[in-house]
Amino acid sequence: MTENSGNSARRPTIYDLAQIAGASPSAVSSILNGTWKKRRISAATAERVTKIATEQGYAVNLQASLLRRERSHIIGMIVPKYDNRYFGAIAERFEAMARARDLFPVITCTQRDPDLEFEAAREMVSYQAETLVITGATDPDRIADFCAAAGVRAINLDLPGSKAPSVVSDNFGGARDLTRLILSRMRRDFGEAAPLWFIGGRSHDHNTVERLRGFRAAHVEAGLPAPEAQVIMPGYSPDKAAAALAGRVFPPRFGIFVNSTITMEGVVRWLGENLAMDRVRLGCFDWDPFAALLPQNVGMAEQDVPAMLQQVFDAIAGGTDQLSRIDVPCILHPLPARGA
Repeated sequence: MTENSGNSARRPTIYDLAQIAGASPSAVSSILNGTWKKRRISAATAERVTKIATEQGYAVNLQASLLRRERSHIIGMIVPKYDNRYFGAIAERFEAMARARDLFPVITCTQRDPDLEFEAAREMVSYQAETLVITGATDPDRIADFCAAAGVRAINLDLPGSKAPSVVSDNFGGARDLTRLILSRMRRDFGEAAPLWFIGGRSHDHNTVERLRGFRAAHVEAGLPAPEAQVIMPGYSPDKAAAALAGRVFPPRFGIFVNSTITMEGVVRWLGENLAMDRVRLGCFDWDPFAALLPQNVGMAEQDVPAMLQQVFDAIAGGTDQLSRIDVPCILHPLPARGA
């Protein structure tokens, strides 16, 4: 057989792909359904077959193959990081809630790598996961499309997508309320309005965009400016946060809205090495019990993990595939003054 020129209306089959690749039809089938590692097929062969399938416009009918199997009761979750209290709490509670419903949870960390996220989704589908919870993914729609083709339900958590139901925090409302609190505490402690900086996150990240919108809305309410120069978005890394603050000139009194407990590590390190602590008041989006002990920390906006996961499991139980988005309110924690 000659390769498909793209003009033929006939769709290529596994047997066509096997002939082109010089492999057996069973090997091609294993590669396309993601079980090739179990059969000890080489990565080079898998890559060659996958490339040929893409070139030939082959679409595997995963839904039909999965319908032939019995229920697995497996529910999968991908998470971007483990070294974060928020995502760690999500993973731990997700596992407990899944087991309470007689489901077997499988969780994997994907390091915010879109290719690793997609590969993890493929592997979970190959192991017959019935539902995949896509947590904080960089490209959730790509995964949702794949799950739809496989007949596997997908639900986005933390970051929204357009191809599956999404459960996210009300980042706008939480950031607005936290900003209000920081501005109020600065007026009380400093006796006058002081400028407030926003640090952390990425400009293209949905959660950061929404939090920045809440930050600015609170400034508008208070009749205060929020200049672009006071918005610093180097990512979430502690080292990048400390480096972004280094060399900047700050007024005698000011505030910092910290856009992550991870970023908070870098902010506190920079403050401890460069400034008298009584010069600053800060608040952090998300909750960390150690950060809550800092005397300069006036409040934290905690994402309500139990409520978010309850919405996820409610959606699973209800069988909904509607492309809805649920925004779960954050919990504002005003912290007492400690004589900073």
